[in-house]
Amino acid sequence: MIDIKKKLQDEITALEYELRNELPKEILKAREHGDLSENAEYHAAKERQGLVNARLGALQKRLAEFSMIDLTKIPHDRVGLGSRVVVLDTKKNEEIVYYLVTSEEADAAHGRISTQSPIGRSLLAKEVGDVVKMQAPGGTKELEILKLQTIHELAE
Repeated sequence: MIDIKKKLQDEITALEYELRNELPKEILKAREHGDLSENAEYHAAKERQGLVNARLGALQKRLAEFSMIDLTKIPHDRVGLGSRVVVLDTKKNEEIVYYLVTSEEADAAHGRISTQSPIGRSLLAKEVGDVVKMQAPGGTKELEILKLQTIHELAE
Protein backbone atom coordinates (compact mmCIF):
# COMPACT_ATOMS: atom_id res chain seq x y z
CA MET A 1 0.00 0.00 0.00
CA ILE A 2 2.98 2.28 0.50
CA ASP A 3 3.71 2.01 -3.23
CA ILE A 4 0.17 3.14 -4.03
CA LYS A 5 0.42 6.13 -1.70
CA LYS A 6 3.69 7.15 -3.37
CA LYS A 7 2.19 6.67 -6.84
CA LEU A 8 -0.83 8.80 -5.92
CA GLN A 9 1.38 11.49 -4.35
CA ASP A 10 3.64 11.58 -7.42
CA GLU A 11 0.64 12.08 -9.71
CA ILE A 12 -0.75 14.78 -7.40
CA THR A 13 2.60 16.59 -7.47
CA ALA A 14 2.76 16.46 -11.28
CA LEU A 15 -0.83 17.70 -11.66
CA GLU A 16 -0.31 20.50 -9.15
CA TYR A 17 2.76 21.63 -11.11
CA GLU A 18 0.79 21.58 -14.36
CA LEU A 19 -2.12 23.45 -12.76
CA ARG A 20 0.04 26.14 -11.16
CA ASN A 21 2.78 26.58 -13.76
CA GLU A 22 2.09 25.22 -17.23
CA LEU A 23 -1.65 25.86 -17.66
CA PRO A 24 -1.58 29.51 -16.55
CA LYS A 25 1.15 30.14 -19.17
CA GLU A 26 -0.92 28.41 -21.87
CA ILE A 27 -4.05 30.38 -20.95
CA LEU A 28 -2.13 33.67 -20.92
CA LYS A 29 -0.53 32.89 -24.28
CA ALA A 30 -3.93 31.97 -25.77
CA ARG A 31 -5.51 35.18 -24.45
CA GLU A 32 -2.91 37.19 -26.32
CA HIS A 33 -4.36 35.86 -29.58
CA GLY A 34 -7.42 38.03 -29.14
CA ASP A 35 -11.13 37.11 -29.37
CA LEU A 36 -11.67 34.37 -26.77
CA SER A 37 -15.02 33.22 -28.18
CA GLU A 38 -13.31 31.73 -31.23
CA ASN A 39 -9.96 30.89 -29.65
CA ALA A 40 -9.51 27.09 -29.72
CA GLU A 41 -6.22 27.20 -27.79
CA TYR A 42 -7.86 29.15 -24.97
CA HIS A 43 -10.84 26.76 -24.77
CA ALA A 44 -8.56 23.71 -24.86
CA ALA A 45 -6.39 25.09 -22.06
CA LYS A 46 -9.45 25.97 -19.93
CA GLU A 47 -10.92 22.50 -20.54
CA ARG A 48 -7.62 20.88 -19.54
CA GLN A 49 -7.57 23.05 -16.43
CA GLY A 50 -10.99 21.73 -15.45
CA LEU A 51 -9.94 18.11 -16.07
CA VAL A 52 -6.73 18.54 -14.05
CA ASN A 53 -8.69 20.11 -11.18
CA ALA A 54 -11.18 17.22 -11.16
CA ARG A 55 -8.46 14.55 -11.29
CA LEU A 56 -6.50 16.33 -8.57
CA GLY A 57 -9.55 16.36 -6.30
CA ALA A 58 -10.20 12.66 -6.88
CA LEU A 59 -6.57 11.73 -6.18
CA GLN A 60 -6.45 13.80 -2.99
CA LYS A 61 -9.66 12.15 -1.78
CA ARG A 62 -8.27 8.67 -2.53
CA LEU A 63 -4.98 9.47 -0.76
CA ALA A 64 -6.94 10.62 2.30
CA GLU A 65 -8.91 7.36 2.24
CA PHE A 66 -5.66 5.36 2.18
CA SER A 67 -4.37 7.30 5.15
CA MET A 68 -7.42 6.21 7.10
CA ILE A 69 -6.90 2.45 6.54
CA ASP A 70 -6.28 0.96 9.96
CA LEU A 71 -4.33 -2.29 9.54
CA THR A 72 -5.16 -3.26 13.12
CA LYS A 73 -8.82 -3.56 12.10
CA ILE A 74 -8.07 -6.07 9.34
CA PRO A 75 -8.85 -9.54 10.77
CA HIS A 76 -6.09 -12.06 11.44
CA ASP A 77 -8.21 -15.14 10.72
CA ARG A 78 -10.57 -14.03 7.96
CA VAL A 79 -10.24 -12.73 4.41
CA GLY A 80 -9.54 -9.02 4.24
CA LEU A 81 -7.54 -6.42 2.32
CA GLY A 82 -4.07 -7.78 1.54
CA SER A 83 -5.05 -11.45 1.94
CA ARG A 84 -3.81 -14.28 -0.27
CA VAL A 85 -6.66 -16.75 -0.70
CA VAL A 86 -6.50 -20.19 -2.35
CA VAL A 87 -9.97 -21.28 -3.45
CA LEU A 88 -11.38 -24.31 -5.19
CA ASP A 89 -13.81 -23.58 -8.00
CA THR A 90 -16.10 -26.52 -7.21
CA LYS A 91 -17.72 -26.60 -10.65
CA LYS A 92 -14.42 -26.69 -12.55
CA ASN A 93 -12.53 -28.57 -9.81
CA GLU A 94 -9.76 -26.00 -10.21
CA GLU A 95 -7.66 -24.23 -7.58
CA ILE A 96 -7.28 -20.48 -8.00
CA VAL A 97 -5.12 -18.05 -6.03
CA TYR A 98 -6.49 -14.56 -5.39
CA TYR A 99 -4.81 -11.60 -3.77
CA LEU A 100 -7.29 -9.07 -2.38
CA VAL A 101 -6.02 -5.59 -3.17
CA THR A 102 -7.25 -2.04 -3.63
CA SER A 103 -8.87 -1.02 -6.90
CA GLU A 104 -5.63 0.75 -7.94
CA GLU A 105 -3.65 -2.49 -7.63
CA ALA A 106 -6.21 -4.79 -9.26
CA ASP A 107 -4.93 -6.96 -12.11
CA ALA A 108 -7.31 -9.90 -12.66
CA ALA A 109 -4.96 -11.60 -15.12
CA HIS A 110 -2.45 -11.99 -12.27
CA GLY A 111 -5.03 -12.93 -9.61
CA ARG A 112 -5.00 -9.49 -7.99
CA ILE A 113 -8.66 -8.70 -7.41
CA SER A 114 -10.16 -5.64 -5.81
CA THR A 115 -12.04 -5.93 -2.54
CA GLN A 116 -14.76 -4.05 -4.42
CA SER A 117 -15.06 -6.65 -7.21
CA PRO A 118 -17.85 -9.24 -7.04
CA ILE A 119 -15.42 -12.04 -6.13
CA GLY A 120 -13.54 -9.82 -3.68
CA ARG A 121 -16.74 -8.73 -1.93
CA SER A 122 -17.98 -12.32 -1.67
CA LEU A 123 -14.71 -13.50 -0.08
CA LEU A 124 -14.38 -10.70 2.49
CA ALA A 125 -14.73 -11.81 6.13
CA LYS A 126 -14.83 -15.50 5.17
CA GLU A 127 -12.50 -18.15 6.61
CA VAL A 128 -10.91 -21.45 5.58
CA GLY A 129 -13.60 -24.04 4.91
CA ASP A 130 -16.29 -21.53 3.95
CA VAL A 131 -18.05 -22.02 0.61
CA VAL A 132 -18.98 -18.84 -1.23
CA LYS A 133 -21.68 -18.76 -3.89
CA MET A 134 -21.84 -15.79 -6.21
CA GLN A 135 -23.32 -14.74 -9.52
CA ALA A 136 -20.81 -14.54 -12.34
CA PRO A 137 -21.31 -13.74 -16.04
CA GLY A 138 -21.27 -17.46 -16.87
CA GLY A 139 -23.74 -18.41 -14.12
CA THR A 140 -23.39 -19.20 -10.45
CA LYS A 141 -19.85 -19.66 -9.19
CA GLU A 142 -19.06 -21.69 -6.07
CA LEU A 143 -15.70 -21.20 -4.37
CA GLU A 144 -14.44 -23.12 -1.35
CA ILE A 145 -11.71 -21.39 0.65
CA LEU A 146 -8.82 -23.85 1.03
CA LYS A 147 -5.99 -21.66 2.34
CA LEU A 148 -5.72 -18.15 3.69
CA GLN A 149 -2.81 -15.85 4.45
CA THR A 150 -3.79 -12.46 5.80
CA ILE A 151 -1.89 -9.21 5.31
CA HIS A 152 -0.43 -9.71 8.80
CA GLU A 153 1.11 -13.10 7.89
CA LEU A 154 2.32 -11.89 4.49
CA ALA A 155 4.00 -8.83 6.06
CA GLU A 156 6.13 -10.99 8.41
